[in-house]
Amino acid sequence: MLETMPSLKVFPGQAHPLGVSEVEDGINFAIFSQNATSVTLCLSLSEREVHNTHQEMIELTLDPQVNKTGDIWHLCVEDLPRRNVLYGYRIDGPHDWHQGHRFDNGMILLDPYAKLIEGRRIFGDVRDKMSQFLGTYDFDSLPFDWGENYMLPNIPEKDLVIYEMNVRAFTADESSGLDSKIRGSYLGVIEKIPHLLELGINAVELLPVFEFDELELQRRPNPRDHMINTWGYSTINFFAPMSRYASNGGGPSNASREFKEMVKALHDAGIEVILDVVYNHTNEADDENPYTTSFRGIDNKVYYIVDLDNNAQLLNFSGCGNTLNCNHPVVMELILDSLRHWVLEYHVDGFRFDLASVLCRGTDASPLSAPPLIRAIAKDSILSRCKLISEPWDCGGLYLVGRFPNWDR
Repeated sequence: MLETMPSLKVFPGQAHPLGVSEVEDGINFAIFSQNATSVTLCLSLSEREVHNTHQEMIELTLDPQVNKTGDIWHLCVEDLPRRNVLYGYRIDGPHDWHQGHRFDNGMILLDPYAKLIEGRRIFGDVRDKMSQFLGTYDFDSLPFDWGENYMLPNIPEKDLVIYEMNVRAFTADESSGLDSKIRGSYLGVIEKIPHLLELGINAVELLPVFEFDELELQRRPNPRDHMINTWGYSTINFFAPMSRYASNGGGPSNASREFKEMVKALHDAGIEVILDVVYNHTNEADDENPYTTSFRGIDNKVYYIVDLDNNAQLLNFSGCGNTLNCNHPVVMELILDSLRHWVLEYHVDGFRFDLASVLCRGTDASPLSAPPLIRAIAKDSILSRCKLISEPWDCGGLYLVGRFPNWDR
């Protein structure tokens, strides 16, 4: 046991589960990085102030002889608050670009397994344009009450009438007739359920609701630096609900609860919830103009497909600068954990996979006739019961219309 400062004590911690968990000795932090040589946990114990992007952080350096099991770095911190702690990681490793490494310990990186994310609170708030995104947690709130009579609609696929919609755009305008505090929010969708029923639909397909940075295009001069990403196809994290879809700038814990309230209300009305999910790339762009927030700085060579024959440049089969290394065992498990999280924690009914042919590429980018990730989804005891919809092509020309691997799904 090492005393790091008068009020904090640390223990070696445990490798699983990844992310943040509450254990007997305190709060456990665990993160994967195969190629890192040093990992530092950064903590802020005061709730984030609006527009404050330069918070003072406590930094705890992990000892690879004590705080590492295999490729997982871990640390348990005693007596931390059970909510409103912000955290991230500084990670260093080989500075060898030609081998695919992009380590930079000057950056504080977001945990890929963070279940809640704190960033700017108001959608499109240019006063907080450079907001940093940090993980957080809430072990204080009571479990969500789904209700005694709550049931999933379980509508047969042949009977689905799907309405594709964007959570924010659906009610953001004042013409929605909603109070300004709930326009563009998960709660706003609830208010419009009568309208959805009038349309005759029985399922909504939500454009991406994973945390994304709508102001990413405004961080540097470029031809699109006046634009806001309202669609959300630029994932920062695969576990956290978009925090700025909470009502009235309520933040990540409220976003999580209100998302569940939305799903429950839709289900009670007989409407299923399908998520448009983006596992083919992330927000971190390309090597020319990178926007490093997480994966690139944690272990670029693992999380992305790189061309080792061409200066280890990121291969781009997504049209967005990078391609997630979906069939690498670690990345595959991350995707499966993410999908299960949305089913078990948020009760969603299914998924529509954006540019799903990327999920059929091997770690060397070659097309796979039996991709392990797709097989794992089709055979998973939880995910196999979900609605699974694939967009069967990618920007690298892998066109799988009519022949997408499916294991009879």
